[in-house]
Amino acid sequence: MLFNGKDFAGWVKFIPNKNVDVDKVWTVKDGVIHCLGRPNGYVRTEKSYANYKLHFEWRWAANPTNSGCLVNMQLPDRVWPKCIECQLMHRNAGDFWILGGSSIKVDGQLKRGGRAAKKQPCNEKPPGEWNQYDIIVDGGTVKPFINGVQQNEGTEASVTSGYILLQSEGSPIEFRNIYLEPLEKK
Repeated sequence: MLFNGKDFAGWVKFIPNKNVDVDKVWTVKDGVIHCLGRPNGYVRTEKSYANYKLHFEWRWAANPTNSGCLVNMQLPDRVWPKCIECQLMHRNAGDFWILGGSSIKVDGQLKRGGRAAKKQPCNEKPPGEWNQYDIIVDGGTVKPFINGVQQNEGTEASVTSGYILLQSEGSPIEFRNIYLEPLEKK
């Protein structure tokens, strides 16, 4: 389990502006992580991971805007680190954003930055309802599933292990039931 439902044990909070109280941007109450959505930043795991299935649930607490789950993040901490973002932007959950100098092959083309749109129609639930996100990271392959539907697939990622982040990038969002299942070695 990555999130114990009580506090941020095992997580690091990051907001680049040292004048912002990060403990007001990110809080935990009743088994749910609450994020204000501003300013830009994230919480990330203390440990680096490879070859796993990540599960979490999210919902928009108010007006839905933008957020993301970043996988295979490389240090140093910065707002747009080297990683692959599995998008949470409203109506675009399942897109990839290739950040910080990373790359991944999508639809046979190597992407070195920018967006790779999801492949299926939007299947997010209405704002206020809980959605499920499952992300399989297996070597250089990344597969995001929204509410059970595979929305994208990338292969030959330049980053194959790293930290896992939840973004503050828009409006209030909530996360719960965050856990990781290691994949069996082949």
